[in-house]
Amino acid sequence: MEEKSWMPEQEAREAIVEIGRRIYQKGFVASNDGNISIRTGEDQLIATPTGVSKGFMSPDSLVKLDLDGRILEGSSKPSCEIRMHLRVFRENPDVRAVVHAHPLMATAYAVAGKPLDRPIITEGILQLGIVPVAPYATPSTEEVPDSIAPYCRDYNAVLLANHGALTWGRDILEAWRRMESVEYYASIMMITEKLLGEYRELTDQQISRLVDIRESMGIFTGGRPSGNH
Repeated sequence: MEEKSWMPEQEAREAIVEIGRRIYQKGFVASNDGNISIRTGEDQLIATPTGVSKGFMSPDSLVKLDLDGRILEGSSKPSCEIRMHLRVFRENPDVRAVVHAHPLMATAYAVAGKPLDRPIITEGILQLGIVPVAPYATPSTEEVPDSIAPYCRDYNAVLLANHGALTWGRDILEAWRRMESVEYYASIMMITEKLLGEYRELTDQQISRLVDIRESMGIFTGGRPSGNH
């Protein structure tokens, strides 16, 4: 991957506030749920504070941390879930932003322990590929980052068993778009599986062409869904 400069800190703060507003307005979080981070340097990131609704943040309410989770600046504390973000950044140096939310349909699949892995929509393959389910982990423990570590390099998103969804990207917009795509993918799967009771999967040739397009966009992660479930 071609090296890019780091996002300026103030720009990162404003971007997190904007993405938080979008997450809240779309109903991807309830109460103070969810968290967002942007890596702004080799050993620093800006993250959302704990105990604050993602729809009502301000740039100066955010927290500046190092990659070990130590607070560098800010009067608030980060969520205990920041450990997930730190682990993604350590496991995959190409990642510059991480988004965690609880979108309804995606969280339902996470509760059911079912991955998003059926080749039924082109957007699912182009934006995500396969979205696996990470094993259940007790919140606020090291089990959580350990549970997602195996997926950080090869995938673009993961469902957190009995919890929600986590996405990452080369910038904050890519991470956010992937969260939107996860929920869309899950919604289509829910409708076709449970309401319509049928769906038509893409053929191997169609899947291959979509993967080629995805790679032409510079995305080599996500895996390849296969048919015949």
